[in-house]
Amino acid sequence: MVKDIQLYFENSSDVYFKYLKEHIVISLQALLIAALIGILCGYFCYRHPRFEKYASSLFQMLRIIPSLAILFLLIPIIGTGTKPALIALVILGIPSILLHTILGFKEVPERVAETGIAIGMTQRQLLRKVRIPLALPYILNGIKIALIEIIASATLAAKIGAGGLGSLIFTGLGLNRTDLLVIGGLSVAVLSLLSSLFIERIEKMMIT
Repeated sequence: MVKDIQLYFENSSDVYFKYLKEHIVISLQALLIAALIGILCGYFCYRHPRFEKYASSLFQMLRIIPSLAILFLLIPIIGTGTKPALIALVILGIPSILLHTILGFKEVPERVAETGIAIGMTQRQLLRKVRIPLALPYILNGIKIALIEIIASATLAAKIGAGGLGSLIFTGLGLNRTDLLVIGGLSVAVLSLLSSLFIERIEKMMIT
């Protein structure tokens, strides 16, 4: 099998890096959109607690629906390709970011906020200089979880023609080629690990 893997990279390295690029691009696009929606909705729910249970329930309900099911449900509406895959991955990524954002803002001690107000800070300054920095570790943790889930689930994008490392895995399954399964599976695992370490590194830099 090692020989087959070596032979694959010798003959098809350009194809592999094309799949890798597609996987990274769709994962990052989904994460950016999910982060934007999740953080904004999370802060809104923190400021207006009565909406929290509705937003949390909605996105948690969407989260329990398998990504593959969402993909196939979107096909009759949007068709195949990158767009339905991106929507499914965004839906998957929002809950972790939303819930961790709400938790992060809730964990900011009120006495710290009161001190800021006492020294003359406006609500905007308080948000920018106090609440966001203190909530950031929680938000980054939510982003890390979301990114790992998105990278893993992005393999399914190949099922509807969106490319990515899933193309290798499904080709390996179809042709009964263990080398392609190992290359695809290990690549996704390594990508998830590196992404997690990268975000943890950012978190440490911001805390210190």
